[in-house]
Amino acid sequence: MHTVKHAKEGLMSEQRRKLLVGAAGSALSTGLAALPGSGWAAGSDKPEKEEVRIGFIPLTDCASVVMASVLGFDKKYGIKIVPSKEASWAGVRDKLVNGDLDMAHALYGMIYGVHLGVAGPKKDMAVLMTLNQNGQAITLSKKLADKGAVDGASLSKLMAQDKREYTFAQTFPTGTHAMWLYYWLAAHGVNPLKDSKVITVPPPQMVANMRIGNMDGFCVGEPWNHRAIMDGIGITASTTQAIWPDHPEKVLASSGDFVKKYPNTARAVIMAVLEASRWIDASLQNKLKMADTIADKSYVNTSADAINQRILGRYQNGLGKTWDDPKPMKFFDDGAVNFPYLSDGMWFLTQHKRWGLLKEHPDYLATAKQINQIDLYKEAASALKISVPKDPLRSAKLVDGVVWDGKTPAAYADAFKLKA
Repeated sequence: MHTVKHAKEGLMSEQRRKLLVGAAGSALSTGLAALPGSGWAAGSDKPEKEEVRIGFIPLTDCASVVMASVLGFDKKYGIKIVPSKEASWAGVRDKLVNGDLDMAHALYGMIYGVHLGVAGPKKDMAVLMTLNQNGQAITLSKKLADKGAVDGASLSKLMAQDKREYTFAQTFPTGTHAMWLYYWLAAHGVNPLKDSKVITVPPPQMVANMRIGNMDGFCVGEPWNHRAIMDGIGITASTTQAIWPDHPEKVLASSGDFVKKYPNTARAVIMAVLEASRWIDASLQNKLKMADTIADKSYVNTSADAINQRILGRYQNGLGKTWDDPKPMKFFDDGAVNFPYLSDGMWFLTQHKRWGLLKEHPDYLATAKQINQIDLYKEAASALKISVPKDPLRSAKLVDGVVWDGKTPAAYADAFKLKA
C-alpha cells in the first residue's frame, strides 16, 4: 500500500483513497444503514449546502472529521466535507464567527466562551456532537523532571521551594487544555493564576517552544505530548483521563445561525462523522490506518509513530515507566463518546466562573440547552441505529475526589477553595 506521505501535499493519491475506502467496506456493511441517493423524503431532508468547509487543528483528535472525508462517508449523505487545516484555535474561532468556516473540530470550552462573549466576539454557537473523549496530557520539561518534578505532587513541592516564576502553556484561554491544566494544578495545591504565569500557545508550536525554554510545562492534545518524549525534551506528568476519566474533549461545532439555516446539512455531517468515529474504534487495523493517514503533512504533519502508540493505549512517561492505559482516546464507544451531554458543556462554564472568566453565574442549564444540539444529534444517531443515553446529564469523580453531576452547577463552582 502506498503511504499517504508519498502523495502530494493536500491531495491523497486516488489509489490510496480507493484502498482506504475499501478498508471501510466492512464498517459500511455492519448495520450503518446508508441513506440511498433517492431516499430524501420528497427532497425535504436533502442537504441545503452540499460542500461543507470544516476547520481542524493538527491534532490526533481531528481524525474523525478527516476520515469522514478520506473514506467517503460524506458522499453517502449528499455532502462533501472539505477539511481546512488551521494554525491556531483563535483562528478557528474567528473563521467560525465570520463564516469563513462552516464548522470546525473545536475545543468544547472555546465554543461556550464565544457563545457568552468571554473568548472573543460574542456569537450564538452550536455543539453538534462530541468528537472524542480522553487522550490529552500534561507535559513537564525534562529540566524539571531532572529536579524531581515528575507529577503533580512533586511539581507542587518543587514550586514551593523554588521561588522563581513558573510558566505553563495552554492552547486557548477558555478551552479544554486550560481547564485541565488549571484543575490539575489546583488539585495539587497550586493556584495557576496566582502561583504561576500562564501563556497561550497553538498546539503544533508547543514542542518547539518547550525546546527553547519558553515554558516549564504545557497541556495539549496528542501527538504533541508524545512528540516531546520522542524528542527528549519533556515527560508526561499526567494524562487528562487521570484528571477526569472519559472526559469530553473536542466537539464538532458551528455557529447557531448555520444550524438554523442548514439543519439537513448539519445532520448529514453528524452522520458522516459518526460513521467515521465508529470505523476508527472498530479495530486495531483501522486505528493504525487512521494514524498513517492523519500523519501526512496536509493533516497533523508528524510521524505515524508519534500518533499510533497512544491511540492504542500504549503509554510511556519518558522516564522509563510504561503502561496500557484503560482510558485512551476514544472516538465512538458505541455512541457514548458522541452524545453532547448537557452536563459536559455546563462543566466548562463552572470552571470559567471558578477562574474569573465569567464574572457572574450564567444560567448553566439554559445555556447548555441552547448550544448543544441534542435533538439534531438524536435524529442522526437514530438513523444510524446508534444508541442514545436517556439522561442528558452524566456523573463523574475527578482527580480531587469531587463528583460532578450537573445538578447544582453554581454551588459546585463556588465550592472550590482555589479559584480566581
